[in-house]
Amino acid sequence: MKNESLQIKNVVCNRCIATVKEILQRHNIPFVRISLGEAVLNRELKDLELHNLQRDFRAVGFEILQEKNERIINNIKSIIISQVYENELRDEKLSRVLSDRLHYDYSHLTNLFTKYEGRSISSFQNSIRVQRVKELLEYDELNISEIADQTGYSSAAYLSSSFRKSTGLSPSEYRLKRVKRQNTLDSL
Repeated sequence: MKNESLQIKNVVCNRCIATVKEILQRHNIPFVRISLGEAVLNRELKDLELHNLQRDFRAVGFEILQEKNERIINNIKSIIISQVYENELRDEKLSRVLSDRLHYDYSHLTNLFTKYEGRSISSFQNSIRVQRVKELLEYDELNISEIADQTGYSSAAYLSSSFRKSTGLSPSEYRLKRVKRQNTLDSL
C-alpha cells in the first residue's frame, strides 16, 4: 500500500496538529505521522474521503493544498516556523536549508514565494521571528540576550533594532507595556 502526503495550509502549531489528528481519526483514516503543514497517510484517499476532509478542515481554518506551487509555499512556511520555534537555524543559512530540504534552487523558491505571498521569504521569516520574540517577552522568563540567542539573532542589539523596526517599540518597552499578541501564526 502506498502512503499519501497531504499538505495542509495553516497547520502551524501543536494544537493544529492535534486537531488534524482528531479529524483524521473521526474519519477512520489511518496515518503515519502529522507535522507542521503535513499529514502522511497510510493509504491513498478516496474522492468522498478527500471531499469530507476538505469540508472538516475548512471548518477549522485549514485547507488541503493540491496545487504543486501551493504545496511548496506551505513547505517553506512550515520549515521556517519549525526553524524559529525549535531554534534549529544556527550555523546554516536558511537558503541552504530550504534548497536541501525541498530540492529546488533557492532563487526558484524565493521567486515562487514572492509571487504567491507578495513578500520575500526573508520578510516572512522576520515576521515569524518577531512573533516568537513577542511570545518570549510575554512569558517574561528570559532576558533580551537569551531571547536573541533562542530566536537566531546575532546579538541583543540586533534583536532590539529589528524588533523596534517591526513594532515601533523596543523589546523592553514591549515587555513593560505587556502588549498582547494580536497576530496568530496562520495569519502571517
